[in-house]
Formats: sequence, C-alpha cells, structure tokens
Amino acid sequence: MRQISLREFRTRGSKVLEAVPQGETILLSGQQGPAYFLVPVLGDVAMEDRELRRAMAKVSLRESWLHAKVSGMDQMNDEEIEQEIKRVRRAHKRRTTS
Repeated sequence: MRQISLREFRTRGSKVLEAVPQGETILLSGQQGPAYFLVPVLGDVAMEDRELRRAMAKVSLRESWLHAKVSGMDQMNDEEIEQEIKRVRRAHKRRTTS
C-alpha cells in the first residue's frame, strides 16, 4: 500500500494516481495522520465492496472500543450490559411511540 499526503494528492492528483501500480490501495494522510483509503475497483466489484465494508467495520469497531474505554463501559459485567441494553431500548421505544 502506498501512502500519499493529502496536500500532494490535492495538487497533483492525476499524476499521483498514474504513478501507483494498477490495483494498489492508496492511504491518504493528513497532518493528523491517516485520513482516507483509495481502493481501486477491479474485477469482482461485489468482492471489493465486501472488503471495503469489512475495513470500515473494523474502523468503527475500534472507535467503539475507544469510546467504551473512555466512558468506562469496557469494565461492565454481563448484568450491567443487559440493564444498559434494556434502558436504551425503553428510551428508543418511548421516542418512536411519541
């Protein structure tokens, strides 16, 4: 995978893409670190879509784990988790029936 700065991509986008071997994924990075993936679509689009969705799910899962750790929810036991699920479902039900 090739890593390219967002600045370089903005100023020389087409030249940058021409320099990347066909089929290679590009990681665009900004001043704060990695920002975007450019994933080529080749051959079986359905398979490419699945892999992209899998990568996005992994990112979302990592964010959820970080949120749980920051909020202390990663220390909950099974009973506390069940209580939280019930609480959220009740709140959701109240919003949808109102």
